[in-house]
Amino acid sequence: MIASRTDAGTPGNPVEAFPPEHWMEEALSLARQAQARGEVPVGAVVIKDNAIIGRGGNAPIAANDPTAHAEIAALREAARALGNYRLPDCDLYVTIEPCAMCAGAILHARIRRLVFGARDPKTGACGSVVDLFAERRLNYHATVTGDVAGEACGRLLSDFFVARRP
Repeated sequence: MIASRTDAGTPGNPVEAFPPEHWMEEALSLARQAQARGEVPVGAVVIKDNAIIGRGGNAPIAANDPTAHAEIAALREAARALGNYRLPDCDLYVTIEPCAMCAGAILHARIRRLVFGARDPKTGACGSVVDLFAERRLNYHATVTGDVAGEACGRLLSDFFVARRP
C-alpha cells in the first residue's frame, strides 16, 4: 500500500509503509484458519491506506457456495466498509493466483494492485492458465505481482492436499 511519506529527498515519490510480505503473512494467517475449518487454505486481504479493510478465507464447503472464495469474501467486506463496490485505491493480497471468477471480480472492483503468493497451474487467471489482467479488450487493468511468499503459500497448499489425498 502506498504511504503518505516519500523517499528522502524525493518529494512526491511515495514508498510502501509495509513490504508486500507483511500483508501476505496476514493472508496466510487467514488461509491457515480456512484450513483448520477443512477448507482449501486460501486467504486474502484488501488494503487501503496501510490498513486491512477486507478479509477473507476460503469457505465454499461450509457455505455450500462455489463463489465463497477468499478473494470474493475480502472484496465484499472491503466494499461494505467503504460503502462502494469500486475499490480503486485498494490492493488485494491473496495466497494463490486467482481463478477466472475471482480475477473478474477483482477487475470489476477496480482493485489497483493484485499481489498473489503461489501460482495455480490448474486454474490461475494471471498467466498460469489464462491472463485476464493482460486482456487488452477489457476496460480496466490492475497491476499484478506474483510469487510474493510463493514458497510458503505453495507449501501450505501442497501440504493440505497431501494430507487429504494420500
